Amino acid sequence: MKLTKPFKTFFKSEKAGGIVLLLVTILSLSLANSPIQTDYILLWSTEIGYHSITHWINDGLMAIFFLLIGLELEREIYNGELSSIKNAALPIFSAIGGMLIPAGLFLLLNFGTSTQNGAGIPMATDIAFAIGILSLLGSRVPSSLKVFLTALAVMDDLGAIIVIAIFYTTTIAFVNLAIALGVFGFLLFLNRMKVHNLIPYLIGGVAMWYFMLNSGVHATITGVLLAFAIPFGDGEKKSPSYILQHFLHKPVAFFILPLFAIANTCIAINPNWSEGLSQTNSLGIILGLIIGKPLGIFIFALLGVSLGMCKLPKNLKWSSIIGAGMLGGIGFTMSIFITLLAFPGNNEVIINSKIAVLIASFIAGTLGFIWLKISLKNKTKKEIMKHR
Repeated sequence: MKLTKPFKTFFKSEKAGGIVLLLVTILSLSLANSPIQTDYILLWSTEIGYHSITHWINDGLMAIFFLLIGLELEREIYNGELSSIKNAALPIFSAIGGMLIPAGLFLLLNFGTSTQNGAGIPMATDIAFAIGILSLLGSRVPSSLKVFLTALAVMDDLGAIIVIAIFYTTTIAFVNLAIALGVFGFLLFLNRMKVHNLIPYLIGGVAMWYFMLNSGVHATITGVLLAFAIPFGDGEKKSPSYILQHFLHKPVAFFILPLFAIANTCIAINPNWSEGLSQTNSLGIILGLIIGKPLGIFIFALLGVSLGMCKLPKNLKWSSIIGAGMLGGIGFTMSIFITLLAFPGNNEVIINSKIAVLIASFIAGTLGFIWLKISLKNKTKKEIMKHR
């Protein structure tokens, strides 16, 4: 399978971004449990314009991250792996299973309790970390597996966006929401009129974000809506969508996501932190990410192929699907993001959930790496013997 240039650029940026995310997470956890612990944690609570620095990152800068996700999704739909039903079916089926089974496992332990709202936490996949770990396996990774994991993660993020919009919106200010949607409609009109200058779209995007922020619907949804309002054309280098997507890659990978990781992993770990892991909320997150993700992805992929609704690429084995499913259990960014929405104001549950996400993501990533390293190595050996 031949990889397109935009895909290669995306894969490389996410690969390096995953390494940076790992480093800054270790740094943030270290500082949060060092002699400067109090000052470091208070730093992120500093208010600027009636909101804390962390709030501006989570509700402001992360909207730009979702804008990039939207642009990537748009490209996949028009020109990429999702451009035909035949190609898109496998990652779509897998993503659905990778969301439903983890959520089901979580609810099995938490339904009817005060923490049942966290069902969306183990549904998410962190693209940067998942691709970063896959890239460590080098040239032995078939291109079809890279494309599958990327398409799966993008669909997963789309699912997370839908979950946020539907389940993590409490009260709605309909006037502000109507204005935000009105701005979106105007941007779509500009698109239809073939206005290709990015400036009116960016200005409109800021206005849409402001009214969405004050509507009760999470402001980051603005990023995805804006992405689909920006003209894509045929996806060539001169198209507004391509220009903005190309421009955002590095700022998102090396500034926005690391900043999000630093701000949201400044966790003061108390001596009894392990007790929190025995709570149903933490167990639901851990089981959902480590077991639910690979199980859901594999079962639904197998179901889709068995029903003839999709097919497995020629050079992709079922063992690789299982390995990709394990890497899908790296929730990190999106899981932490949903944690903040699921338990607003409940600091103890948030901290326990974050620790559970970090532990589960580490285990899932490690298992995925080991599984794929062994299975792909065996596959390479078989191919060598076959050609002798």
